[in-house]
Amino acid sequence: MKRYVIMRVLKAVFTIWAVYTLVFFLTRVTGDPVDWLTMAGASDSAKETLRENLGLDLPLWKQYIKSFIGLFTGDTGESYYYARQVSDLFAERIWPTISLGGIVLFITILIGLPLGVLAAVKHNSLLDRITMSTAVIGSTMPNFVLGILLIFIFALKLRVLPSGSMGTAKNYILPVIALSVGPIASVARLTRSSLLDVIRNEYLDFARAKGIREWKVVIKHGLRNALIPVITILGAQLSSLIGGSVVVETVFAWPGIGTLIVTSAQQRDFPVVVFGVLVIAASVTFVNLLVDLSYGLLDPRIRKS
Repeated sequence: MKRYVIMRVLKAVFTIWAVYTLVFFLTRVTGDPVDWLTMAGASDSAKETLRENLGLDLPLWKQYIKSFIGLFTGDTGESYYYARQVSDLFAERIWPTISLGGIVLFITILIGLPLGVLAAVKHNSLLDRITMSTAVIGSTMPNFVLGILLIFIFALKLRVLPSGSMGTAKNYILPVIALSVGPIASVARLTRSSLLDVIRNEYLDFARAKGIREWKVVIKHGLRNALIPVITILGAQLSSLIGGSVVVETVFAWPGIGTLIVTSAQQRDFPVVVFGVLVIAASVTFVNLLVDLSYGLLDPRIRKS
């Protein structure tokens, strides 16, 4: 088990480093941020002075080493546009993103699991067909497309909900729906599939023969064993939620790290973009690492392989 854990941790560290390195060099080929920061008609000497102040006059490999070492010393760099420490900018924006993601994850579990259980218990019924058909549509629709549709219907046409920003509880409704539909659909479908496999086993027939009610058999005995793959898909949905929130936050003008990353990319604010992608990559990799480790704990064959 120790070797399995070490290999998975090393793999996660390598993945984060590779993403950081790739994004660092790719951002540099998008153009010169000095052209964005200076006014039209600025002299070459003024541009060169600004370039030196930002450290962009250094060779690319020196910029990379300086930035990489700074991650271990607590120096995340200074934003070109905001003229502030990158870590301070993300500290201000992290709570809106975490609060939005936390609500979505809670709603996914609260609605997705019961829908899957209900569809499995009422297998081949009209309720099952309607639930699964809706889940298929929900899982295939991109969240940013759903977000735009929600804004058009509820904000522009009906004018009952705000279209964006963060203020009252109403501001959470549309982005939460946009981010929740896909995960709810995926969890419901997998819960139904896993539970159908479990409730056909003989040990549940034995429980039924003892006179235990069907709902108690399904919830107490069946669902417990069906949750293993569901937990796995929840980890995958959490990973996609972290990445997908970048686009949805932009659609709803949500003041989270996703909006900050997109805005900084438009402004060629390299330190903010690189650090933002690093945060997302580290979060996704950490979730996937937990899922991998849970595989090893649940199935000894995976550890040995």
